Amino acid sequence: MFRWSLVVTMLFALPAALRADAFDYYTNSVLAKVPEAKDVKELKQLTTEQIVEHSNVLPGVQAALVVVQTNDGCFTKLLVQSARKRLNDEDKTLVPILLIDRYVTYRAGTERTVSASGNNVILFDGFRISLDMGQIVPEKVGGDLRFVVKEDGATYVEPIGKAKLFLLTKPLPEATPKKGAKFVIGETFETRFFNGRFKLHDDGRRSGVLELKVKEDGEVVGTYFSDRDGAKYDVYGKIGQQKHSILFAIKFPRTEQVFQGWLFTGTGLILSGSSKLQDREAGFYATRIEEE
Repeated sequence: MFRWSLVVTMLFALPAALRADAFDYYTNSVLAKVPEAKDVKELKQLTTEQIVEHSNVLPGVQAALVVVQTNDGCFTKLLVQSARKRLNDEDKTLVPILLIDRYVTYRAGTERTVSASGNNVILFDGFRISLDMGQIVPEKVGGDLRFVVKEDGATYVEPIGKAKLFLLTKPLPEATPKKGAKFVIGETFETRFFNGRFKLHDDGRRSGVLELKVKEDGEVVGTYFSDRDGAKYDVYGKIGQQKHSILFAIKFPRTEQVFQGWLFTGTGLILSGSSKLQDREAGFYATRIEEE
């Protein structure tokens, strides 16, 4: 009883709803349209001036949004900044760097499956990064991007080999979510309140985005996108005898994980309960994701 009370207390302390990150909307299907998009520049060299000029394309983000088609033909999205870094406390000299705030490389032919990702990656003069491998690599390995500092101090980043580099000057319409009506729960609970997207946290071990849709007969269908690698899995289930209860399963390649949950009837923003994966039982909670 004490443990369950503690879980409930923690759930009430969570924010009312999560907000989706604008960077997250640039999925693989959106990136595939970048080469032909209107407000995109394909560049042989991306300069500091261009990075600074287009550092506010995404709302609330002070970094330029760059897309790279790698040598292996995969698409990568990157948030980059030009900066300077002090090498050590004794030497006060500042050297130019390229700071990659975040990058995600998607596996070809998938919607969100990630083959490599990282954040806070620093490229010094001459450094190369393979976005397919997610590693800084030497010249003989090749790589997809190289950072260069010229003798006069000017800097740029350039694609290597068959890689292509694109700079977004405006947000892509395909990555702008359609604005729906704000979620409002009524006095009488209805099963349609389960419809929507939730950030699922399972036993503090796994997380992802859960999308649910309830049919008129109470059948539940949906999808689950894993945070670990972006892989997509089917979801099926049904509404319980109580309208605010739900039983659903995520179909993984070799097994299924079953969830028994209850949606908070006061707000409809939090779904919580227990899960079972093979013989292991644990707790989970999911917080509704509301679009801006």
